[in-house]
Amino acid sequence: MNQFTGTCLCGAVQFTASEQPLRIGICHCRDCRRHHGAAFYAAAVFDRHAVTITGTYAAHAGRAFCPECGSSVFARCGDEIELHLGALSNGETLVPTYELWTEQRLPWVQPLPAAQQFARGRD
Repeated sequence: MNQFTGTCLCGAVQFTASEQPLRIGICHCRDCRRHHGAAFYAAAVFDRHAVTITGTYAAHAGRAFCPECGSSVFARCGDEIELHLGALSNGETLVPTYELWTEQRLPWVQPLPAAQQFARGRD
């Protein structure tokens, strides 16, 4: 698959990634958990030139969301865009290969088999 698509909950914000992701990962840090209201954050990271976003969105600290339905949809970091796996319509083949901030992982969340584990960031 060379194209990945997705939307927010109400469909007002849409995105298309025209290439394979640079990487796919999970973050367990408290900031990501609070932002998403979930036990962890999963994203496919793409070069920003590979992603087209349509619709009106709002952002805070690089994290974009739909102002209509409140869905968190993507994040920007430098020249990369992180598309949330939960917002992808056809991302079932995207399997995380690493986990970040495992030192903050909730105790009942198990590590992904074969995923590289980082106590903090990847650096």
